[in-house]
Amino acid sequence: MNPNRLNITWLLKMAWRDSRKNRSRLVLFISSIILGIAALVAIYSLGDNLKENIDSQAATLIGADLALYGNRAVDGKAKELVDSLGKNRSEERSFASMVYFVKNGGNRLAQVKALSGSFPYYGKFETVPVTAENTFRTRQEALVDQTLMLQYGAKVGDSIRIGEVTFAIAGILEKAPGATGITSSVAPTVYIPMRFLDQTGLMQKGSRVAYRYYFKFPAQTDVEKLVKTLEPKFEKYDLDYNTVQEQKEDTGRSFQDLTRFLALVGFVALLLGCIGVASAIHIYIREKLNSIAILRCLGVKASQAFMIYLIQIVGIGVIGSVLGAALGTAIQQFLPIVIKDLLPFELTTSISWLSILQGLAIGILISLLFALPPLVSIRGVSPLNVLRVSLDPIKLDRDPFTWLLYGLIVLFIFGFSFLQMRNWIEALIFTAGILGSFLVLYGTAILLTWLVRRFFPVSWSYLWRQGLANLYRPNNQTAILIVSIGLGTSLICTLFFVQSILLERVRLSTSGNQPNIVLFDIQGSQKEGVMAIAKAQNVPVNQSVSIVNMRLEELNGKTAADFEGDTTAEQSRRIFGREYRVTFRDSTTSSEKIVKGKWEGKYDPAKGLVPISLEQGFADRSRIDLGDTLVFNVQGTMMNTRVSSFREVNWGEVQTNFLVVFPTGVLEDAPQFHAMLTHVPNPQVSATFQQAVVRKYPNIAIIDLALVLRLLDDIFNKIGFVIRFMAGFSILTGLIVLISSVLISKYQRLQESVLLRTLGASRKQIFAITALEYFFLGSLAALTGIIIAVIGSFALAKFSFEAEFKPEILPILGVFLFVSLLTVFIGLINSRGILSRPPLEVLRQDV
Repeated sequence: MNPNRLNITWLLKMAWRDSRKNRSRLVLFISSIILGIAALVAIYSLGDNLKENIDSQAATLIGADLALYGNRAVDGKAKELVDSLGKNRSEERSFASMVYFVKNGGNRLAQVKALSGSFPYYGKFETVPVTAENTFRTRQEALVDQTLMLQYGAKVGDSIRIGEVTFAIAGILEKAPGATGITSSVAPTVYIPMRFLDQTGLMQKGSRVAYRYYFKFPAQTDVEKLVKTLEPKFEKYDLDYNTVQEQKEDTGRSFQDLTRFLALVGFVALLLGCIGVASAIHIYIREKLNSIAILRCLGVKASQAFMIYLIQIVGIGVIGSVLGAALGTAIQQFLPIVIKDLLPFELTTSISWLSILQGLAIGILISLLFALPPLVSIRGVSPLNVLRVSLDPIKLDRDPFTWLLYGLIVLFIFGFSFLQMRNWIEALIFTAGILGSFLVLYGTAILLTWLVRRFFPVSWSYLWRQGLANLYRPNNQTAILIVSIGLGTSLICTLFFVQSILLERVRLSTSGNQPNIVLFDIQGSQKEGVMAIAKAQNVPVNQSVSIVNMRLEELNGKTAADFEGDTTAEQSRRIFGREYRVTFRDSTTSSEKIVKGKWEGKYDPAKGLVPISLEQGFADRSRIDLGDTLVFNVQGTMMNTRVSSFREVNWGEVQTNFLVVFPTGVLEDAPQFHAMLTHVPNPQVSATFQQAVVRKYPNIAIIDLALVLRLLDDIFNKIGFVIRFMAGFSILTGLIVLISSVLISKYQRLQESVLLRTLGASRKQIFAITALEYFFLGSLAALTGIIIAVIGSFALAKFSFEAEFKPEILPILGVFLFVSLLTVFIGLINSRGILSRPPLEVLRQDV
């Protein structure tokens, strides 16, 4: 066998023989990429399983072949169109209303749905008992969402009052077509039979009702073709529609975005692992320089020496990818539990071989790319290195091939992100963000290490000084560990901070004397009665607003009919289809700011057209400019207006905000209803006040912002759990990199231990030095991650959420101590063999 030729068999034998003494170390290299591959395979498998389930269950998500939606009852030609679509149909009217539990007096705003017909035609209402799905349709009974049942301790057979009608609870509604755990938390649903709707007295002036019609067609019907034919008529009568195919596409698109996002989070974990591999291989190769130099003396070419270690790295990539794919396949069996609250259907899982192949390919390719930069130094090893006392360092930054590899790594990251996002600009931003994050973390790590060295605390005791000095000893991995552990810490902390910012924003809006109870749909005849209830219970009324419903008839002299089929028109005819809820006042509120034009709060009949103010975002979307004329239909009376100003509205503030505001002196005599904002000091007063209002005026809807705050917290926790689950892969990868670095540098630590023991240090002192080193390492990593999270969260709060950022000290301190102590624990566990090794091992140079 001539080693001077590129003989694959000989190279494989040499790679195998050389690995015999280092297989435990190579196993550590493998473990660094396993979790990243596992995350990707699990997410890819989840995506494939979601697609399969959506394809098979799309009909149950909509519950019918065709669904029509509108915000007003159909009549005339529109009713003829609905009637012509077949007799196998159901009707649903949905609106927000207070529900009152008679047994314990509990009340809450819920989504009431009055139903007629046999909907759902596909799937079913999952109820307890099972028979309740059918029995409630023919009796004075209701299906009540399990969230409400649990919250108020209600049982099947108890009574619930909706408006003027009391219903017996027929069953607990566990699942309805298209509903998710989050939607049921935010807007719990109560189903009642349609024939009792009028008796409730809730269909009053100002009530916002959604009208839905569900159709089931014969099996041979081409629904998509039918809808395509009828689409112009649906557009004409302001009816939205949904079909099984559209539901399939929309749901698939939504969850595709989710899986792509999670895949990018998993990809970060893989990048961390690969950086750990690259760092570890750098040390591994430097320790092999003597062996490589001896091979060169025996006639082995530089390319052959390079191939020997390249084969080892490829083997690492293959084994790590296979193990990662196997682990990912196992993990994906549990992912449905993690995201169950986000799913509108029950997810069944199966093995996705395509996902496994993708994971294998990505794992092998990326591990090879990250391992090659330190490997290329082998080409510069000279046979003379054997004769030198100290080896000359290899200058990788002068090797143009190394820079080419770095370019390929960046290109690979960009290519991967492009495949997830399908947008090269977003992919470029993600790639730049990843590189920027790593550079910031790495730069911070280098800066912290430099500061430790520059301002070394010489007055500290010897043990503390030695532990701190170990952070910048030769071949240290301080920077890579700060990057890996710090990134995981920053991800978790940022998520916690953002959640806190959003919740604190809501808390501030309801603190002090700010309104925390909103009452709406108050009829004119009920206003004085509600004010009297508030006064009797010492509940202040912060604001009372009159609201008038109207529809837009003309824009600059053009009606909805003029916009039909006109593809050149800037405005959409959709602005004519909605019902506008407007108010009138002579001044702006604290949540508004005039950004364009002039506010005119009082109407002067001598000026002709009524001046109105529009919310800027609505005006921009509708392509409406200052001076444009609009004609509104106010309960049959035409109102000619002109746009005099645009307002910037802070929708996050608890105020009654509107898209359109009229001046005073115009709408005072128009049919109207009212909304009120009050402040209650505690939950007891809130419950008493709400019960008094609901008992006397059951049509009035009440929003309790304290309940909204709890719901937001619950939603953030559910979504945050999914993200934390994926971010956990990054943290675990960082810990594995930590374990790897400890074991890889074990020989060097052994040398230091023996030297210290020779100088008279006890095992207890060496143990303390090691513990302090890892404490400093963990604390620096945690500190770096927390600092970056604080800076990022502050920027989000200031420029995105426009909120004040006050990080809580105790959770930050808890994260800091947890990461620091965990690092110490892992470091000591993996260094335990050093103290028991005899000094002779150093002389033998046995790693």
